[in-house]
Amino acid sequence: MISKPKGGQFHVGNGRLSGYIAVTLALLSFLGVLAFHFPQYLTTPQLRQSYDVDVIRQVMFVALVISGSLGLWNMIRNVNKRAAFIAWSFIAITIALGGSRVDVGDFPDHTPYIGLDWFILDLLGSTLIFVMIEKIFPFRKQAILRDQWQTDLQHFLINHLVIGFTLLAANQFVSQTFGWAVSDTIQQWVSAMPWWLQLCLVLLCADLVQYAVHRAYHEVPFLWRFHSVHHSVESMDWLAGSRQHIFELILTRCFVLTPIVVLGFDKSVIDAYIIIVGFQAVFNHANVNINIGWLRYVVVTPQFHHWHHASDRAAIDRNYAAHFSFIDYLFRTAVTGEKKWPEQYGIVGGGMPDGWLKQQFYPLSKNKK
Repeated sequence: MISKPKGGQFHVGNGRLSGYIAVTLALLSFLGVLAFHFPQYLTTPQLRQSYDVDVIRQVMFVALVISGSLGLWNMIRNVNKRAAFIAWSFIAITIALGGSRVDVGDFPDHTPYIGLDWFILDLLGSTLIFVMIEKIFPFRKQAILRDQWQTDLQHFLINHLVIGFTLLAANQFVSQTFGWAVSDTIQQWVSAMPWWLQLCLVLLCADLVQYAVHRAYHEVPFLWRFHSVHHSVESMDWLAGSRQHIFELILTRCFVLTPIVVLGFDKSVIDAYIIIVGFQAVFNHANVNINIGWLRYVVVTPQFHHWHHASDRAAIDRNYAAHFSFIDYLFRTAVTGEKKWPEQYGIVGGGMPDGWLKQQFYPLSKNKK
């Protein structure tokens, strides 16, 4: 007899995991074919210049085959037939819309857009990479579909879709607020640096700003209302870092982008910075136990950042840095003298509702600290 899943978890043999994979791949393929039809509105300008459309077509074809096969397998085993039906429905619609063979002609640039392609590629890449890492080097035994994973996936989706608006807001903020700080002399001095030194400098400058803003989120009651959404995660994994209030997402981007724009780093340096930030933001929340020795006093690791999310008394308002842990040691805000890993995560006292929309309204409700 197969036990009923609890809290979004799955057990081997009940078809839950294979059903979710089938539906996810079918849904992503459907979203992909929409992006093929409307690239000017559904793809990110900076991103679509970097990937090969033919490779994307092949990936979509493989995803459709895997999705359909998993759905058929569940039907044969008579488990989770609902997921199989949903997956097949998305597959049928995707194929009817042209599937992986949709022609992409010329289309206008500089149109309003949402980052649907960024969501699809990042979800596939993050799932393949970080789920594997978490299974090979786990800190604690934890199901892939742990409690409240659906809420964090909603955050993941929406955060990616609003990337265009976020970048536009951040650029406007920097130009209107700190445009006066742009200096040709300073930018020429920065551009004359070796590439590796520019990369170290952009990471350090961004992290110092991130540290200041992050600390303000904890020490200013009004800002904590919004940041508490991020801290409400009680199970840490690669998806947990996506839980973030939209106000915090935009505000943080605005301030972190400021030194990057003002100092005028080379585009290739900024591209490398974005890759590092994207990886570290996910990796630091992951359920991963990797020992890097003394380097943990220099670079932020999952162990370091897990303490930031802990509800243990010693962890409250500690470990703010995103890239370089030595910043917290320098400002005496690092957790020290504690055991290797915290015991519990989340907001002390709880109270955060589940679901993306409810969490967006939570900071605006009365009597929130």
